[in-house]
Amino acid sequence: MPFRGGEPGLVWPFRSPIKTSPNPTRTGYSLRSHPTSSPLLGSSFRPKSPRSLSLRLKPSFRLDSTRGRPFPSSLAQSSRASKPRAPRVAPPPPPGRAPDPMGAAPSTPRLGAAGAPPSPGAAEQMFAALVGDKAYPISSEFWKQLLELPLTLQWPRDRVLQACHAFAQNNYQTKHLAKILIHLVWCLQECTSTTSAASVAYRRAINAAYISSIFLKFIIENAKTDNWQELCLDIDKSEKGMEKFPAEITVEYFLMRGVLNYIGSVDVSLESCYLHHELLNLMLVLMSTQLCSGPSPEPKDVHPFIDAAMLQDSSIIVSVVRKLLLNFVTRPKFPQNGSHPVFYDDGRPGVLQRVGSAAANFVLLPYYTFNYLVSSTPEGATSQLADNSLLVLLVMIHFRKCISTNESIPSNSTYMGSDTNDKEAQVFHENPYCKALNNAKDIQYDRADVEGNAQDGPVVRLSFASLFDSLGRCLNDESSVLLLYSLVHGNCDFQEYVLVRTDLDTLLMPILEMLYNASRKTSNQIYMLLIILLILSQDSTFNASVHKLVLPAVPWYHERLMHQTSLGSLMVVILIRTIKYNLSKLRDVYLHTNCLAILANMAPHVHRLSAYASQRLVSLFDMLSRKYAKLAELKNDKSHKVISDQMEADNIADDMSTELHIYTDFLRIVLEIINAILTYALPRNPEVVYAVLHRQEVFEPFKNHPRFNELLENIYTVLDFFNSRMDMQRLDGEWSVDKVLEVINKNCRSWRGEGMKMFTQLRFTYEQESHPEEFFIPYAWRLVLSRG
Repeated sequence: MPFRGGEPGLVWPFRSPIKTSPNPTRTGYSLRSHPTSSPLLGSSFRPKSPRSLSLRLKPSFRLDSTRGRPFPSSLAQSSRASKPRAPRVAPPPPPGRAPDPMGAAPSTPRLGAAGAPPSPGAAEQMFAALVGDKAYPISSEFWKQLLELPLTLQWPRDRVLQACHAFAQNNYQTKHLAKILIHLVWCLQECTSTTSAASVAYRRAINAAYISSIFLKFIIENAKTDNWQELCLDIDKSEKGMEKFPAEITVEYFLMRGVLNYIGSVDVSLESCYLHHELLNLMLVLMSTQLCSGPSPEPKDVHPFIDAAMLQDSSIIVSVVRKLLLNFVTRPKFPQNGSHPVFYDDGRPGVLQRVGSAAANFVLLPYYTFNYLVSSTPEGATSQLADNSLLVLLVMIHFRKCISTNESIPSNSTYMGSDTNDKEAQVFHENPYCKALNNAKDIQYDRADVEGNAQDGPVVRLSFASLFDSLGRCLNDESSVLLLYSLVHGNCDFQEYVLVRTDLDTLLMPILEMLYNASRKTSNQIYMLLIILLILSQDSTFNASVHKLVLPAVPWYHERLMHQTSLGSLMVVILIRTIKYNLSKLRDVYLHTNCLAILANMAPHVHRLSAYASQRLVSLFDMLSRKYAKLAELKNDKSHKVISDQMEADNIADDMSTELHIYTDFLRIVLEIINAILTYALPRNPEVVYAVLHRQEVFEPFKNHPRFNELLENIYTVLDFFNSRMDMQRLDGEWSVDKVLEVINKNCRSWRGEGMKMFTQLRFTYEQESHPEEFFIPYAWRLVLSRG
């Protein structure tokens, strides 16, 4: 942290150092998340005013050996880092003749008499024709028969893989992928206009979405080009049957418009839930081309489907964001004894479940979990529709499209620039889904309407109360934490709504419980939780409110019974516990500094801090002081030890000095926190005074330290005042805790603060760095893949 007194720059020795920079446009400290794929360099704490601190989030990346770009290490199993790779199946036959996994296919497959169920042989013929080398016109009856086919065939794994290879190879000539995607949109249009959810159009749409998802997964996983030529979406628009296809748009734009329009305009019901499920899964597959790029978007990156989604009309975008949020809030369930159209009546998976499992090493989508979803067990209470809606939303709002700096930037303000560091300037297309989420309004109260400044264009409107309650119930899920962060950071109206709620424990208790169990959480999840608390702690009303809300009990806190403790006291205890866990296990300066920043923001507003929390605060200073003393002693021993290698000796000395400076800064922050409580809130916090009196010896070694003396002067002013009052008391017998507290309480009322030096309040704010996509894009996809 920057401190008064001109301290030298400091570097955290254990993991990722921090970089600080002055920010003349803000007051106090500015905590920035700067997710980058490169190692973080440098840390300085300079006494500039206003003071600012820039922190960086560092995801773990490795280089893609074929592209030379950073790639998320945890996604390595799902990447094409080792492409081209040979599939572990028999190689396909020479060009011109595709393998026939189902046997010879007749030139015109037949399903049998009208109304009769298809025979297994006829069904196999239909799929043989789909993956074969004969191209069926888009107007052919073949597509109608295929999409009305019950998907109940079962094939062994090798035949499934052969079918996938055959489809991918022959798609260059047949363009069957583009045709089935077009038929999907036509089916969706029919479903939107029909009133009967049981119509044949629903079965066709579900089957089209399902079949296309399977083969899209396989093609995306095995593609060898950056521009996705293997998809072969350039179809001849003069072909018979294409008359109603808009001539001026592409297949991918047509597909995304149809899928997004259906998701946004059709409510989820017991009848339509299966189609919504398949479309959400299809969306994840379509957007998964991002997994084959580095975490930092580049101008040459091509993502045909998500790029097309970004170009949709604002009305469609707003309706989609609203519907995905509503799905998260309402958490719709599948019918209790429902059957999915792609399953046997007895629940056994059909042929395309086998295809799905064969191709699922790229994106693991839960086709095979329907028995789990529709079961009557308690576990079946989870909502796959809500979870997938949230994942689709997170991927879409964190997507960034980079354009070359040499390209001309349109004048319609749909492009925006970003600041630069050492790397070349980048320009990003504005993400309309992120904008829609950030501009979402509470359906029950719209401040813009009240002020007469209603926003132009469509706006997402939903109940913030329902969204707040749903987030409180679902925060144990990491995806929900990322959504809460996105809302609190990006949507001013939602942040304000959270701050004025009187039941802040609805959100804070799950957050604090997860921090209590930090050892079982990912570092990214801990980062998000602390950033959320930091954003909220920037508001003085929030800091005052948490100390007025009294909790009857904290059942998940096992080290001590906590009855009738304030939410603010619990926050102090959990944050200090997180600091100690971090120092002993993680040694992550970003996490540590965020904890101290939250405590510093809370300090001037502390009200009746509990005895336990007060003790933990002083014991934190004691623990840091002992580590500091040990490091100082070790450094002195090393300086007297002769080391033959001068370079090694210099490196050891630098490391020791760096670590010592880090602990010096941590000690100073804790002293600033204690000093702020004693300066601005002493009469309201007798337990803090008691804890400082009880452990006053821990401050003695630093009384004359040049970095601490000005802060310790205030602490010793308080100690002298209350020690003198204790000495003036005539007491029969020994002092007890109650008697000491009685004297402290009595003299707190007469405390006027004479002799106290007033320092500027230590205040931290959070802001994102200019390239947050380098952290959030891999993080969002890591959450998607974790579902598998």
